[in-house]
Amino acid sequence: MDRYDGWPQRGAGRCWIGRGEHMDSSVSSLWQRYRDTNPSAPAEVAAVFHFCDNQEDADICADLVAAGRKRATASSLAELDRAGLPLPKAGDYSIITGWNGEARAVIRTTSVDIRRFADVDADFARTEGEGDLTLEWWRAAHRAYYERVLAGSGSTVDDDLLIACERFEVVLLA
Repeated sequence: MDRYDGWPQRGAGRCWIGRGEHMDSSVSSLWQRYRDTNPSAPAEVAAVFHFCDNQEDADICADLVAAGRKRATASSLAELDRAGLPLPKAGDYSIITGWNGEARAVIRTTSVDIRRFADVDADFARTEGEGDLTLEWWRAAHRAYYERVLAGSGSTVDDDLLIACERFEVVLLA
């Protein structure tokens, strides 16, 4: 059994880390490595973030990206709005970190589709690469995740919750 198959009923959205003096030096180092071989890349990344709202799952998701299994993430629009974060867009470069802020990968967003929670399909759930890769697992884990991160916000976690279904490619691993 793969260590990810028994993963707890959690889910992965984005958790913004930000920029500035408290950023782990590995973030700027990894981005500079990418820019050294891709001089047309923008001077700065659109986002630096870890997945999830807890260390265990954030680190597992970063491992899934490194292993080539995770190629998508799903953030609710309410979650992004509450955190004051922009909607990701195709062509954005981001740096994925572990929970501790250490850079793990540079990704490039390939597409972002806005869907109702109920309209997220099995293909997207598989591409997200978490749990047992089924839509049923995805729905249970992400419903629980959105309920945690949106608690007290006034947002309702139901089938009409709008989700930014973001697909990405890894362009450089740390």
